[in-house]
Amino acid sequence: MNNYQSWGQYPRSTPQTVLPMHWSNDSVPFSSSDRTFLPYACGRSYGDSCLNNDGTLLDVRSLRRFISFDDHTGVLRCESGVTISEILHLVVEKGWFIPVTPGTQFVSVGGAIANDIHGKNHHQAGTFGRHVRSFELLRSSGERFMCSRQQNSDLFCATIGGLGLTGIITWAEIQLKPVFGPWIATQRCRFSNLNDFFDLSAQADQAFEYTVAWIDCFSKGSALGRGIFIRGNHQNATQCPSAPPKSRTKFTMPLNSPFALFNSTTLKLFNYAYYYNSPKKASISFEPYDRFFYPLDSIQHANRLYGSKGFLQYQCVIPRQDQEEGIQALLSHIQRSKQGSSLAVLKQFGSIASPGILSFPRPGTTLALDFPYRGNRTLNLLSDLDEIVVSLGGAVYPAKDARMSSYHFQQYFPKWKEFSRYIDKKFSSNFWRRVTETADVPTNIEMDQ
Repeated sequence: MNNYQSWGQYPRSTPQTVLPMHWSNDSVPFSSSDRTFLPYACGRSYGDSCLNNDGTLLDVRSLRRFISFDDHTGVLRCESGVTISEILHLVVEKGWFIPVTPGTQFVSVGGAIANDIHGKNHHQAGTFGRHVRSFELLRSSGERFMCSRQQNSDLFCATIGGLGLTGIITWAEIQLKPVFGPWIATQRCRFSNLNDFFDLSAQADQAFEYTVAWIDCFSKGSALGRGIFIRGNHQNATQCPSAPPKSRTKFTMPLNSPFALFNSTTLKLFNYAYYYNSPKKASISFEPYDRFFYPLDSIQHANRLYGSKGFLQYQCVIPRQDQEEGIQALLSHIQRSKQGSSLAVLKQFGSIASPGILSFPRPGTTLALDFPYRGNRTLNLLSDLDEIVVSLGGAVYPAKDARMSSYHFQQYFPKWKEFSRYIDKKFSSNFWRRVTETADVPTNIEMDQ
């Protein structure tokens, strides 16, 4: 059996059965099994939302066909296993781009919808779900539902951000955005502390479509939250470099290291060097889109750098009214724990609402952190961070989570009971069982064709 794990490789998982889907009209033997089902594509969810211990995974990676593309309107229809990478290879040369992209291009369209992914342009474009026009959803009854804002709209909203629990997305239609080419006009500059970050964000969000910051988790005192602010726009018609982008050299991490290739000493040295090697003042440079959006994709199997025990990513959002104090409290606690994150990213979410019932982004500031798994020491730290986040009315991203409690999930997502009514009765996941284990789950509703 292939290695059907999450990207974080924690917790380890063993499905009872894996059933491949080769065609979107394949019939699935739902009625012949008393086990639960869950779709699985690229496995880029960090925690256990893509895992189904002792159940059946429906491997949809073979659903990778393009159905139609109108290069005049930018409307694309494809099967759910098609990746963002495959879409970009098709459409960029025709003057189109994916409307919202996460930090990796190796995510399937079905996964992008199920996790309602967001990116560096949330303040201007919202989530991926806002740009989905329609999709077909296969339920365990054997029925296929056409879902859009106009047709089966309640199931449409439940499936966006619905973690694969409402059925199988067989194909989807999305609206792309027009661009002039593959280049991003980019600016990078370092900032001294959190106050500087918020000042830079306020200035950049109107003028730049893409904004994000790397921060040094080992900084403290007056330098707490220092980092590198990154902002960019797609090139305009007069900025186009004459030569096409060169292909990046890729490195492959061949095996899991027996231990994480990070420790506090090496991380401090790296953070110091990275910070001081970045410019004080921003100047424009041109980067190929893959280098700007997907720097870690240049390392194949980059998750193996964290060792055989895996790692946990913690991504939270703090509401706007408490964002400065909240982010400061989180970073201060991490600094005191002496468990500095190997990667820390800070970004402000905008106010554009998603159609998804269970969607994660909301107005405020989001902080994403990677921690090599070191047992209870790591789990206790993340539980402490949960207490800060929940006290401020924030939330943690389910697609990145491997350990939040049912209490915290239900506080973060007060509409979870409304959402659970649309879960297909034959679908489940490790994540969903974990975060609803101490609650009464409402009865699933029967869907009408």
